[in-house]
Amino acid sequence: MIIGIDIGGTTTDIVGLKDQKILSPVSVRADDPITSAAGALGKFVEIMDLSLSDIRFIAATGVGSGQIKSKLLGIPVKKVDEFDSIGTAGAYLSGLSETMVISMGTGTAMVKVRNHEISHWGGSGVGGGTMVGLARKLLNVTTIGTLMEKASSGRLSMVDLTVGDIAGGAFKDLPKSATASNFGKVSDKANDGDIALAIINLVGQTIALLGISAARAEQMNDIVLTGKLSILPLIRKVVEGVGKLYQINFIVPNHAEFATAIGAALKANAQL
Repeated sequence: MIIGIDIGGTTTDIVGLKDQKILSPVSVRADDPITSAAGALGKFVEIMDLSLSDIRFIAATGVGSGQIKSKLLGIPVKKVDEFDSIGTAGAYLSGLSETMVISMGTGTAMVKVRNHEISHWGGSGVGGGTMVGLARKLLNVTTIGTLMEKASSGRLSMVDLTVGDIAGGAFKDLPKSATASNFGKVSDKANDGDIALAIINLVGQTIALLGISAARAEQMNDIVLTGKLSILPLIRKVVEGVGKLYQINFIVPNHAEFATAIGAALKANAQL
């Protein structure tokens, strides 16, 4: 078995790869790269009822992988470029040979896949870290789960300025509900749920529009979403709404939240 580990800014993900099958993805908090990687590996081994000798090697990627040495708990470690991991997983999980892959994590990375070639297209500091940071300062909320719960009853009309607010209705090809300015109409009566939903809308729309710009520049119509944010229903609703407006297809494949770890394992296995 090959193990893929993605050591990110806030979490460490681990998956098993055997006979091209993805096994038991696990996620742990990434307080320290080495500790979290060892903890994730230990948790995976326990869940799968394995011994360390069953593991051929570990494919490590992510911002924290540089602190992992040549072995982890005695198992050989192969380092895999993070953007290669993102692109490999996006293409594999979606079944597409040409697509823009967006990794929605603490920040956002965009990777182009075309004709089996993978390249980093760009990125943004806007991501899950942005949502948590704004939620902490504006709402005294420290987890994405709590933010999502509050946002479930939110009203964007209490916070965001729309095209309809300005134009009195639709304007050219923009519907009246389209956002003209995030946080551009914050009412004194806006409650925590309204603010929470507006934070999610701000982050989701920013990522979606960046992805659409990248896809259009490369004459692509499909965008594959990966990372922890990609599976959150409210984020997906925002992103898909933007995609419908610009006629771009957003795809969230199975295991999207563990994609980078999966891609590391696939890439390292292909290099054998």
